Amino acid sequence: MSLVSSPPRLISDELWAFFEPVIPPQPPAVHGRTGRPRTADRDVLEGIAFVLTTGIGWTKLPRELGYGSGWTCWRRMREWADAGVFDRVHQAVLDRLGEQGRLDWSRACLDSVSVRAKKGGALTGPNPTDRGKAGSKYHLLVDAHGLPLNVLVSAANRHDSLFVEPILDSMPAIRIGGRGHPRRRPVKLHGDKGYDNPRVRRYLRRRGITARIARIGRDSSARLGRHRWVVERTLSWLLSYKRLALRYDRTATTITALARLAITLICARRVPTN
Repeated sequence: MSLVSSPPRLISDELWAFFEPVIPPQPPAVHGRTGRPRTADRDVLEGIAFVLTTGIGWTKLPRELGYGSGWTCWRRMREWADAGVFDRVHQAVLDRLGEQGRLDWSRACLDSVSVRAKKGGALTGPNPTDRGKAGSKYHLLVDAHGLPLNVLVSAANRHDSLFVEPILDSMPAIRIGGRGHPRRRPVKLHGDKGYDNPRVRRYLRRRGITARIARIGRDSSARLGRHRWVVERTLSWLLSYKRLALRYDRTATTITALARLAITLICARRVPTN
């Protein structure tokens, strides 16, 4: 009889230490009935990360892996997303990196990438770069090293310049090392010509952020690309998570939670292990 080998852990002990205190407690049993044993939260989180990484369908997640059923993972992910778990853990990881001086706020880069949405759903629209097929767009903000600070999901036909304000305004205050005040904005913001808009430049000026955005018809994209390559690299890391590279999830809650978990996993690589 063949034995199924255990898959490698996708959630390190260090990352689980961020998740464990913010996951909501198990709901009380109804009329004292507990039913079948509840799958441990860490195993469910491993299952969610497995689906995110491999792109396997929720209903096809093998029980033999020990993650529980795919529907269990999906339901609990939705519960945690509604409770703000993924946002809080990403902020906690950024706080740790900031306290250790691993975040570089001297400049940030913003860019986006579009993917096909096979089943349509929320936050989708006709993709102008894919013959008008339904798609979504990931907007990613990274620091000078390429560590993801924030991510938003939109329809593929939404213009990049519309998301400069939302992605910066939704940034939480991140701790930094020493006695400095928490930070929520970079010194400079780099972007390609898709962000060359008077409204964007006025907004950045009000926030005290220096705009390093290529001007349409005037600036060469290659010159500013000396700094923007870091966000392009991080976008490639984001799309290495196959559940994001080809979107099947229809709801905004699910795709947003998966994108947030993906950038948290990317940031967690820089957290020192014990």
